[in-house]
Amino acid sequence: MNILPISLQNLINEFARLPGIGHKTASRLSFYLLKSSKQNVESFAKALTVLKETVGFCSACFNLSETNPCPICADQMRDKSLICVVEEPLDIVAINSTGDYRGLYHVLHGAVSPVNNINPEDLKINELHERLKNDSNVKEIILATNPNLEGEATAMYIAKLIKPLDKKITRIARGLPSGGDLEYADEVTLSNALRGRKEY
Repeated sequence: MNILPISLQNLINEFARLPGIGHKTASRLSFYLLKSSKQNVESFAKALTVLKETVGFCSACFNLSETNPCPICADQMRDKSLICVVEEPLDIVAINSTGDYRGLYHVLHGAVSPVNNINPEDLKINELHERLKNDSNVKEIILATNPNLEGEATAMYIAKLIKPLDKKITRIARGLPSGGDLEYADEVTLSNALRGRKEY
């Protein structure tokens, strides 16, 4: 017999579906919202609704944005000859925070992982290939996938795919710990990794 109200149990279940949120944390979050003012809860709900209604993907780089193209692609001061390929939008935030990179980006939305049933066709790799084929301004592609097994496999796949396009292909340097994620790296480590990149 469930001793919690159904509406509260439903909220706990929804929170528990989020990555990194276990049942105990989901319960704490749910009880926190239950104790919050109606205004705070409505503000939280509105933020979620507005997020889904206004945020989409940039048609060029597939970063999250409220405009198309995104502010980075639309910025005329950015170096259009460089494209940094990352796995997730949060990786752009991490790299941009270094202040050392002024080129464009391309977001794959994941990494190749046969174990998790994620194939190259499930990512924005074909879109990257088309983008590079059709843009003669791009001279260098920086592969900045995570330094783990999936990230390395994705980088190798992309390098092989785009090699015939005769553009410089580099991989960010090892300054990042193996098995780590870009979004958790500090700015100095990311700066060193970008500066020390090598041809792939």
